[in-house]
Amino acid sequence: MTLATLLGETAARVPDRIVLAFEGSHVTYAKLDAMADAEASAGRIVPLPMPNVPESVAAYHGALRRGAVVVPLNPLLSPVEVEQRSRPFDPAPDTAVALFTSGTTGEPKRIELSHQVLRRNAEYLAGALGLTEDDVLWGSAPLSHVFGMTGCMNVAVALGATLVLARRFDARDALETIERHGVTVFMGVPAMLAALVAAVPEIGRRSKLRLAHCGGAPLPLEAQRAFEEKFRVPVLEGYGMTEAGGVVALNHADAPRKAGSVGTAAAGQELRIADDGEVLVGLEGRWIATGDVGRLDEDGYLFLLDRKKDVILRGGYTVYPREVEEALHLHPAVREAVVLGVPHATLGEEVVALVVLGDSADVDAVKTHTRERVAAYKYPRVVVAVDELPHGATGKIQRSAIDREWLARLVAEGVGAPRSA
Repeated sequence: MTLATLLGETAARVPDRIVLAFEGSHVTYAKLDAMADAEASAGRIVPLPMPNVPESVAAYHGALRRGAVVVPLNPLLSPVEVEQRSRPFDPAPDTAVALFTSGTTGEPKRIELSHQVLRRNAEYLAGALGLTEDDVLWGSAPLSHVFGMTGCMNVAVALGATLVLARRFDARDALETIERHGVTVFMGVPAMLAALVAAVPEIGRRSKLRLAHCGGAPLPLEAQRAFEEKFRVPVLEGYGMTEAGGVVALNHADAPRKAGSVGTAAAGQELRIADDGEVLVGLEGRWIATGDVGRLDEDGYLFLLDRKKDVILRGGYTVYPREVEEALHLHPAVREAVVLGVPHATLGEEVVALVVLGDSADVDAVKTHTRERVAAYKYPRVVVAVDELPHGATGKIQRSAIDREWLARLVAEGVGAPRSA
């Protein structure tokens, strides 16, 4: 059994069950199976634009069952980026999907994922979260991304469950759709959870949610607490990477959770910490460097401290931005926050925070609040209030899009908190 046979097997078992709900329409497993058979794409390599619509799901599984390698393309890519990802290459014999991540030279890095890894990821995630065929999953994560592909689309198909597709995420629309379709499991990123919490008082409705699974970016503890309090459901955070085909570690539905941990290693994988603190993932006889700094406790629970490249060295001290961001999120006015190191003439780097605040919030109060909760060398000397932060396709804050030279000038000038878009 391979990923290519997954849809057909489920369609044979539950042909009349709804697999996709989308903008008022429904697609059964039998219908999706027929749509996949009718796909006409040819060739060994199939670059496939994958907006969050039923046709994308059919084209994906249709290409796989014909033995093709699918190259999922985000519809928001530029023509240059599409061209880079559509170039011919020689895939390994068992490759099912080729995804691309940002490369250090500017060229995207191709990651080939096998049928076995992708199918195992989907089936493992479904079991670890305690999902069943009766569940209705919410999915607005891009199908072209490993989280949307594995965590939403393929998990639903593996179960015989229903996936509610959304072209894009809007908190108000999401709450209404979740209620209308009786969504039981929310699959999303931290920014989505925070937006839903903010929208609930405005909408004034309660959903049938029983579980939320969060991944794609670090989940602040305060954001998790607020969601669980508002919706009265547990949030099971996971940690994944493209090179692993999806999930690397996960909080299980039937196991204790530890505050701040992303859980234990996924099936078929190992975790270890390198001498410099980097998290390594053992998969298929090789070790993959994640670029993340973390620690493992005595029970095998993984705690992520930060991205290795984002660690700040201030005057000889090591500062983990995520720790400071957690402290910032404890302030009730902080909706989003990112902490960066910017060049400093004598310290090497200075700690700077960009925050999205609620109305009439005071950045000086935010700075004082944070200073009381972290060591003196860690708190941000400059806090800048911004209207929004740059996000990638999955909701992860894009640090590379932030102008650090501008921030360095603010540090040099001793500027406190100008309002900036």
